[in-house]
Amino acid sequence: MAAKTEKITFEAALERLEAIARELEDGSATLDKSLDLYNEGIKLIKSANAMLDSAEKKIKLAKKDSEDNDQ
Repeated sequence: MAAKTEKITFEAALERLEAIARELEDGSATLDKSLDLYNEGIKLIKSANAMLDSAEKKIKLAKKDSEDNDQ
């Protein structure tokens, strides 16, 4: 069963990605299961990257606000 990536935390996404990697490296999954895992992993990576981008924007904004207040 594929994990929902819409409302997953960054940490949960990383944990699931690690589990997917272990399962794929194990080599016991069928081709169909491997493709499903791969696709789930791609979705999780996109979700995690979006969360990182959002966090980076918040940090830059906070830094700019802090610098503006110092002047």
